[in-house]
This record gives sequence, structure tokens and C-alpha cells, in this order.
Amino acid sequence: MGTTTGDDDVRDGEREDLLAIVADQRGNFLHTVTGITEEQAALATTVSELTLGGLVKHLGEMQRTWLAVIAGTASAEVDRNELDPDRNRMTDDETLAGLLDAFHAAAAEFDRTVRREPDLDRVLTLPLYPWAPKPIRWTVRQVLLHVFREIAHHCGHADIIREALDGASTTAHMVETAAQRW
Repeated sequence: MGTTTGDDDVRDGEREDLLAIVADQRGNFLHTVTGITEEQAALATTVSELTLGGLVKHLGEMQRTWLAVIAGTASAEVDRNELDPDRNRMTDDETLAGLLDAFHAAAAEFDRTVRREPDLDRVLTLPLYPWAPKPIRWTVRQVLLHVFREIAHHCGHADIIREALDGASTTAHMVETAAQRW
């Protein structure tokens, strides 16, 4: 973070630092789908049914879900039966390009929303889920950190899937990218 002159500058610096970390993880994640085919995007390469296309879909929808929480438009309670059974899978009628477009749109809207948020300390009540049946309250900052954690978590999955697919390594790409920056 650069030199600041007051509390607002520190808060804006924190916000931009947090968004930069999220953007970095998005970039690492997106590297894993660079250059793959539709068939490869839908292929499960491990004992898990996770696919690269399914992860793109999941992370796009995850960002939209948290946007609704920040905006106050999320359902107060979500029943397990209301969850889309294909929420983590690339279906036959979906394309990788379409999922990537949705991912990028959700990411841009998420970043815009966080930048416009007047107070990262504003408290939100999260929807009740079967795995979280009691009211939970987080700040907008905690939501932002959770989105980072969720993307980072799935970066690892995506890296393993891609390495099993064709040997490509996100870690090697990260090293190349870091070396170019320095």
C-alpha cells in the first residue's frame, strides 16, 4: 500500500489491496482454463466429479450470490431442494465461452459493488443454509475475504484437474508471471 494522508486514504488503500488480491487469484484460476477445449472443460480428471468448466460456473455464481448478500436482495433462507443440482457442473447446453463471459461479468460487478460500498464494516446478515442454520453476520470486508478464500480454494482444485488433464501447471505460470513483474 502506498503513502496515505488520512483515514479515508487508508480505507481506500485497504479496499484496493483486497480487490487486487482477489483479482490475482482470479487470474491464477483463469490461467487453468486457458487453451482448453470444450471437451476438456467438461472432463473430470480425478476421482472427484469437479471439472474446469464446472469450477468456472461455480465461481461465477458464487460471486453473484455474494453480490445479492451485499445488496440485501438474497433470500433470507435457502432450502437444500432449492439449490441447482448442476450448480457445480458444466451441462451439455453450456459452453466454456459462455461460462467465462458470466464469470467475468460477475467479477466486474462484484468489484464495482465493493468499490462503491461506503463502509467495509457494514454488517450483513447471511442467508440461512442447511449447513448454516443459525443467523450469521459478517461485514462487507468479511464477504470480500470469503470470496478471496473461495477462489483460492478452487484454484488448487483447478490446478490439479489441469495437471491431470495435460500437465499444464498454474504454479509454473505464477513463477513466470512473477519473474516478468520483477
